[in-house]
Amino acid sequence: MTLAADPRAAGRDPAPAGQADATAHILVVDDDARLRDLLRKFLSENGFRVTVAADAADARARLASLAFDLIVLDVMMPGESGLELTASLRARSDVPILLLTARGETAHRIAGLESGADDYLPKPFEPRELLLRIGTILRRTAAEKGAPGELRLGDFRFDPVRGELRRGETHIHLTSAERALLLVFAARPGVVVDREALLAESGVSGAARSVDVQITRLRRKIESDHRVPRYLQTVRGQGYVLRPD
Repeated sequence: MTLAADPRAAGRDPAPAGQADATAHILVVDDDARLRDLLRKFLSENGFRVTVAADAADARARLASLAFDLIVLDVMMPGESGLELTASLRARSDVPILLLTARGETAHRIAGLESGADDYLPKPFEPRELLLRIGTILRRTAAEKGAPGELRLGDFRFDPVRGELRRGETHIHLTSAERALLLVFAARPGVVVDREALLAESGVSGAARSVDVQITRLRRKIESDHRVPRYLQTVRGQGYVLRPD
């Protein structure tokens, strides 16, 4: 059963729609009154607080007086489109946005993400998928809010939220693997992390020993002498530890 029909037919989903975020307040914006009402009832039945808006102007009025944890936003609306509203909101707000649209082509998905949306769900969709997408966004947002602060590594600064390494005003390029490893270390500074854990949590491909190669490359970027590391140290027989200033 998809949301081209009635999402209530799927019943209450006890799955991870964001159990930790069950009190999250969601703004649903859609010019289709029937779908808007179905979404309101369906999400409410799954533990969320829900406010609805019929168009972009209505959504702006709601946003002016209420704080939301997530916006579920239809793209194809008369007047100001969902893409236009998303781009406008992104200029002044980081509220997560999940776009809904009947146009699921790759070009349209890219346009949605480029406008600043966090995710993009084509219609019709399964109710459970909507819940899973919402749960994923809310958990990611909660993790970012609770992310560790900037790490100081001598002349270098690593921002875990942005995933950026800088030396003064100079941006230091990181590969995706290097960034992923730094994020793992940033979450537990001063704690020894073994190779298996680094491999699993960073998503670095290859055998556990491939982590050693990435560590060496990373040291060349953050250490004054990568052969005698001050910050990213080896703990023999255990793994690696990041010791920021």
